Amino acid sequence: MMITVQYAADKKLAPAKTQICKWAEQALAGHTDKTDVTIRIVDSNEMATLNSTYRKKSGPTNVLSFPIDLPDEVLSTCPFLGDIVICAEVVNREAAEQHKSQQSHWAHMVVHGIFHLLGYDHEKDDEADKMEAMEIAVMRKLGFANPYEDGEHIKHHE
Repeated sequence: MMITVQYAADKKLAPAKTQICKWAEQALAGHTDKTDVTIRIVDSNEMATLNSTYRKKSGPTNVLSFPIDLPDEVLSTCPFLGDIVICAEVVNREAAEQHKSQQSHWAHMVVHGIFHLLGYDHEKDDEADKMEAMEIAVMRKLGFANPYEDGEHIKHHE
């Protein structure tokens, strides 16, 4: 398993690489043979640019996932799953607004991003229920509470 963590924002605003890798590894466990993932921690400006370019939405969001998109004949031999981009400022602000610990919210964003790379989504209620149940199970294994128990849903798709 190769998880690369890139810091393009102040490292003080984000958890240590070892923590991020631990959360990603737990989310990936038992789900795929493709285990190479890059997690990039960015500032609001970079995230706003990515959000505008790829989602046609203005402003920064908390997390974006970019699954690998290769031809089938290449994909079958490629260990790379994709990239996750997390905005440090947005995640820290959301943690405070939602009265959650930063560690818990960061772990949730990593887990959430991994499940998007694995092909899960939350556009429809049944898909959201399945994805949330899997996230809750991983978060519990990591020692965190249910990130949705307050009825809060991730708002990056609005």
